[in-house]
Amino acid sequence: MMIFWGLMIPFIGTALGAGCVLFVKKELNPGLQKALLGFAAGVMVAASVWSLLIPAMDMSERLGKWAFAPAAIGFTIGILFLLFLDHIIPHLHIGSDKSEGPITSLGKSAMLVLAVTIHNIPEGISSGAVFAGILMGNAEVTMMGAFALSIGIAIQNFPEGFIVSLPIKNEGGSRKKAFYYGAMSGIVEPISGGITVLLASYVTPALPYLLAFAAGAMIYVVVEELVPESAEGEHSNIGTLGFAAGFVLMMILDVALG
Repeated sequence: MMIFWGLMIPFIGTALGAGCVLFVKKELNPGLQKALLGFAAGVMVAASVWSLLIPAMDMSERLGKWAFAPAAIGFTIGILFLLFLDHIIPHLHIGSDKSEGPITSLGKSAMLVLAVTIHNIPEGISSGAVFAGILMGNAEVTMMGAFALSIGIAIQNFPEGFIVSLPIKNEGGSRKKAFYYGAMSGIVEPISGGITVLLASYVTPALPYLLAFAAGAMIYVVVEELVPESAEGEHSNIGTLGFAAGFVLMMILDVALG
């Protein structure tokens, strides 16, 4: 049950964020949106370093001076995997009117949800990989550290769920529809995490690669989407301050709970 709730925490964060659309009447203030995007980026970068890349290298200490290799390889594959998904899945970034990926007849709401869903997959894999390491008795992974990662992802998912739900409402969708779409953008996280845990015995030998893969995928999202969106237009320093706050919070969580 501990692992079940650990995998569900990120989804709960998304659902709670999406739930804000049931109460908010106006559009989100641009400055606040920049701060939230920057905050999410900061959390993801800190989680990638402290919760994923450093443990991946610690697990590879037996390789000596080549201990960086699994982390470097997994990180690169994670970047390329997200680049691949970006090209094969039609999606629409928040604040943009031009879709990316293959031409499709899907509506704007569906493509907004797909954009968020794409980068929720590696987040689910990352939490699943950490809990899989616990199941297999890996000394580099602790239950508190795993929960720190899940809580950090949930904190990052809260503004994300809100930001993806609000445009759906503003496009004419009902509040319930906007909440549903926003919440469902996060359901892929416990699913991908659960599959990773179920494959724990096969995953464990490749755990350093898998953790670094998730880190690479998350960094791709930060550089490709979150940072540009938080910095565009006036007052880009608001996004920078949000990034710093998210980074520091996730760093504290990981070190204090890990």
